[in-house]
Amino acid sequence: MSKGKILVVDDEASARNGLAKLLSQEGYTVETAADGREALEIVMEKAPDIVITDLKMPVMDGMELLEKSKAHNPTIPVIVATAFGELATAVKAVRAGAADYLTKPIDFDTMLLAVERTMERHELTSEAENLRRQLRDRDQEGLEGLLGTSPAMQKVYRTARQVAPSRATVLITGESGTGKGELARAVHVLSPRKARPFVALHCASLANSLLESELFGHERGAFTGAEKRRVGRFEQADGGTLFLDEVGEIPLLTQVKLLRVLQERTFERVGGNDPVKVDVRLVAATNKDLATEVREGRFREDLYYRLNVVHIEMPALRLRGNDVILLAEHFLRRFARENQRRIDAFTESARNKIVAHRWAGNVRELENAVERAVVLSSGALVDAEDLPFDATPAVSGAVRIPGATLAEIEKYAILATLDAASGSTTRAADILDISVRTIQYRLHEYGLAQQRHKPIPSPSS
Repeated sequence: MSKGKILVVDDEASARNGLAKLLSQEGYTVETAADGREALEIVMEKAPDIVITDLKMPVMDGMELLEKSKAHNPTIPVIVATAFGELATAVKAVRAGAADYLTKPIDFDTMLLAVERTMERHELTSEAENLRRQLRDRDQEGLEGLLGTSPAMQKVYRTARQVAPSRATVLITGESGTGKGELARAVHVLSPRKARPFVALHCASLANSLLESELFGHERGAFTGAEKRRVGRFEQADGGTLFLDEVGEIPLLTQVKLLRVLQERTFERVGGNDPVKVDVRLVAATNKDLATEVREGRFREDLYYRLNVVHIEMPALRLRGNDVILLAEHFLRRFARENQRRIDAFTESARNKIVAHRWAGNVRELENAVERAVVLSSGALVDAEDLPFDATPAVSGAVRIPGATLAEIEKYAILATLDAASGSTTRAADILDISVRTIQYRLHEYGLAQQRHKPIPSPSS
């Protein structure tokens, strides 16, 4: 089975045919063209997965091919090749939309890494666009934290699609900043209630004395300052969805009243006696372990089971693989547009730095970091130095087994072995019984590709 279709464009037959042969041996289906005009016809007729083109060619050069290819089909990534002393031209091509660049004479391992990364990003972007189309509706910008194609996010999407048409209560858990609110809105948007209100309440932001009034409303004169009747969030969400963020912060007394609403779908406003009946779909979220809260007496067990009809765990950003780049590029486009800046992309060093970071603050931290980089960047590309965090991941202690993901265990094994092998990828590959190319690819993912010749830092540093 082919790993993908690649079009190689170069006016030098030996270079063109040599790259085609090497890529074919790696499992790609390769077609060639001797100039930009011939290549453009192939792009328009056959839509290859990747185009690799020389920049200096007669008839139609690589820059013109890049521009016309992007105009015809902007989803086809183009990798450009240029002489070592002409990097300014390569940077210009990246600004114009090139996915990556190579310097001539082309090193095959470097090219293969670029092709693998570009192919992976191309596939992820295509899948993400399909998911965005499924979620497209009003308030689309509110769903941006759900962009991603990692297996962890695929599981979230599947559960959200399955539960959305029902009226079942949903409990969303996960670390702060993972996008629990965006997922709650997505459940609403995908449901039959999408035309009705989506009402959100952050339970931790209100004093206990105000929370009950905020949820259920109050009658005039119910307490000092209650000069008129106020409709609460449950009534505001009638027919739609009520999202209770940080539900674990609700005090026990209010938990009793919330339980009654879930059981009977009626309540009384504060200071009132008349029952109010509502039809509300409840979605709750928390970064706490509610089962532990129940055991320690801080959360009612009966309410916990009422909330936990369908449980969805939002994965931490560090466990979502290349979703971090997809999200970073999305935020880059958004903030460049909002700030009226001409910023086209991240440099390769910036992408490596983003991938290497552990993102303790998750999607929210990434969003803030990209916004700052857009505001402070002085050029058309965001470089590593524009990003406000350390280049190497801050991992404390050795991996915990159980407790670590397979990706974290693999990373620890590779870095520890490289350290023991004094940075030699060949020796490390022999010890781990994997290929040198696999180690090089992983180092690119970790943002440590430029440190191969140096002692590799241990994950505990």
